[in-house]
Amino acid sequence: MWKYYLQGLFWTGLDLIFPPKCGGCERPNYRWCPDCQENVNLISGPVCAVCGIPLESWRLCDACGQKLPDYQILRSWAAFEGPVRNALHRLKYRRDMGLGDALASQIIMFLRQLSWSADMVVPVPLGKHRRGERGYNQVGLIAYPLALLMDWDYNPRALFRTRETTTQVGLSVVARRSNVMDAFQAIPKLIQGKQIILIDDVATTGATLSSCARALMNAGALGVKAITVARALSYRSDS
Repeated sequence: MWKYYLQGLFWTGLDLIFPPKCGGCERPNYRWCPDCQENVNLISGPVCAVCGIPLESWRLCDACGQKLPDYQILRSWAAFEGPVRNALHRLKYRRDMGLGDALASQIIMFLRQLSWSADMVVPVPLGKHRRGERGYNQVGLIAYPLALLMDWDYNPRALFRTRETTTQVGLSVVARRSNVMDAFQAIPKLIQGKQIILIDDVATTGATLSSCARALMNAGALGVKAITVARALSYRSDS
């Protein structure tokens, strides 16, 4: 926990030198302002028992009923819209790296309420080319403070991409699965016998998370549960 507070002091000091703008609305002197906190569309109520997509009742969605993903369970904090969408885009494309900690501080209560046990947090990795262009993995900036707050080990090297993949944006469900099939590999000595929490920024169809989970399980993980900051609801498999 002390490491998290040290990280918080770092971002606080940086904010004094370079005053931030809210990730959701660009309001000055906030990383995540009170108005944006109030306007988050939290995912609550009935969801698919496995993939976490909102439903009218607690059950399996059609997609999971036909074929279960390789992760055990996926849960998402909020809908990918409004201030959450803006903040994730700002973190990802505008190098506002302090937003990772700001979002983690919002998500931590949600994660604690799940009462999941785990040994290690692993972020969904970027490919070498995209990592080189961006200079950082935006998912890691959220996953690391969450691991510190939960007192879980954090290892971004446990999982890596074996090949570059095209962006998933605009692809169909089938194309998304094909795009990331066998695109990841885990290092057995780092994850064997461990319960893993896999973290990503946005879940759309869950194809990337499922492919990552498959790689982790093939390398000897005991189980893989997944968390995302947001869920894109335009890909709902049923209502």
